[in-house]
Amino acid sequence: MNASAHRKPIVVVGSINMDLVARTPAIPRPGQTLIGTDFTTTPGGKGANQAVAVARLGYPVQMIGAVGDDVFATSLLNNLQSAGVDTSAVQRVSGPSGVAPIAVAENGENAIIVIPGANAKVDAACIDRYAALIQAAGIVLCQLELPIDTTLQVLSVCAEARVPVMLDPAPAAPLPPSAWPLIDWCTPNETEAALYAGKNLSMEQTAKELLALGLQGVVLKRGSEGAYVATSSGEGLRIQPFQVHAIDTVAAGDCFNGAFAVSLLEGKSPFEAARFASAAAAISVTRRGAQSSMPSRAEVDALLAANP
Repeated sequence: MNASAHRKPIVVVGSINMDLVARTPAIPRPGQTLIGTDFTTTPGGKGANQAVAVARLGYPVQMIGAVGDDVFATSLLNNLQSAGVDTSAVQRVSGPSGVAPIAVAENGENAIIVIPGANAKVDAACIDRYAALIQAAGIVLCQLELPIDTTLQVLSVCAEARVPVMLDPAPAAPLPPSAWPLIDWCTPNETEAALYAGKNLSMEQTAKELLALGLQGVVLKRGSEGAYVATSSGEGLRIQPFQVHAIDTVAAGDCFNGAFAVSLLEGKSPFEAARFASAAAAISVTRRGAQSSMPSRAEVDALLAANP
């Protein structure tokens, strides 16, 4: 991806949820009841999180998705717009918006249940309706919180227009073999990567197995251990983590994806882009909330300058 794509907007096709966040000493075990310490409602959804991450970094971004006609819908739209996301392709549909009850432990770990709501109504016909928007993108970001058929339609539209696609395969779900060659970048965490590549593999082996599916590039997101980037040309590099005090890891992966896409479109190499994205994600885990934790460009640049 080179500088000629500069300023073509990033288009995010994905979920928009209201996160219902309960803070608790630890993640409850099955059958266990814990007394929580706090509760908040904050805008989330993997797609919306990634769109806000891009916008906060000062890059143009357009969102394709849906909200319901419930009490959460206006708040979700207002939050996207106030961050600088173009929401002209976000539909309002009947029924509830997507919600995600989240338990966040004191050590920053989290457990999430996603209830799709309006996200389930973003179908292939919706993608066709906004095909021109997708075709004009510098890169399209997808996740797996929308129906699989919707995501496959996005891949088809992008392939026809030769628009690169970055897939965050979360929550992990099987994809048909024909889908993988249509994906330029896949950015799984370790659990997601194991579903597609197999368990008990090294970083290098996992990346090799994923690339063999037809991908152009892979970023293995490894949380506090950093990331590993590999390309179909045979290059591979571990990206060292930034040392920060994590208090909330919700949406750190979404922050990474948004920042990685921005940096690629600004002409950086995949390895430079992954380091930029790692810095953004590192800042995000030092703050509570999903979209509220996304850093500005100045903050990311400052962390990179402090860690040459």
